[in-house]
Amino acid sequence: MLRGVSAISLDGKGRVALPKRYREELDALCDGVFVCTIDHQLPCLLLYPLPEWERIEAKLSRLSSLNPAERRLQRLLLGHAFECEMDGQGRILIAPTLRDYAGLNGKAMLVGQLNKFELWNSDKWQEQIDQDIQIQAESAEALSERLNNFSL
Repeated sequence: MLRGVSAISLDGKGRVALPKRYREELDALCDGVFVCTIDHQLPCLLLYPLPEWERIEAKLSRLSSLNPAERRLQRLLLGHAFECEMDGQGRILIAPTLRDYAGLNGKAMLVGQLNKFELWNSDKWQEQIDQDIQIQAESAEALSERLNNFSL
């Protein structure tokens, strides 16, 4: 289960070191092999353990290449997908095109999202959190049925 937020750094080669608390679980889950792609709605990257990514690929393969919206989603997610492997020091290399998309350049935030990580530029992450908190506090939107029944 991937959860929590960690401040991490990119080295000069574009590698990030995954926090030690995740490494053993990730090694058992995916032998340290990941797929990184863009988030098609937010300026961050999605980092999936390979078995989780394979589930996403199966869903994407069921979309129609004749439907423009479905083909666009396939193109964005699959076209940017980059396989990466954790080295002995727990580092993974993020492809330059992906680093550019997310504005990764030194300080970053790794955010656990149950089955994947989000990888954010630290400044963009803080802006997004501030915006999310403000919207949540002021929101007059109708809650979905699931949120109406959700309790903490």
